[in-house]
Amino acid sequence: MLNDLIAFILWTFLVGPFQTEFGDRLAVARAPQAVVAQIGACATAAVPTLAGRFSEDWQWVATRSVGIWIGTTSAEAVLSEAVPECRDALASARPFLAGRIEA
Repeated sequence: MLNDLIAFILWTFLVGPFQTEFGDRLAVARAPQAVVAQIGACATAAVPTLAGRFSEDWQWVATRSVGIWIGTTSAEAVLSEAVPECRDALASARPFLAGRIEA
């Protein structure tokens, strides 16, 4: 029950906004649907990992979340640090987010 609550909070305040922001930015950049899907799958898979990290080190999650909300930390950096499996998806999206690829 507590893990479900933690997962909900993480989704609401960290992962959901990340997924929405990246999805919007990738859509504007006209990134391929496969890249958008990779980011979405990565964000969804990150919730249990972040919930586990929260139960072990809630201060890490709290400081990273606040950093994202106030703009001193990027969600991409937090996700990459917390969920190494997401690094490939983030790397494939990075050129589109930087505007270096023409669709």
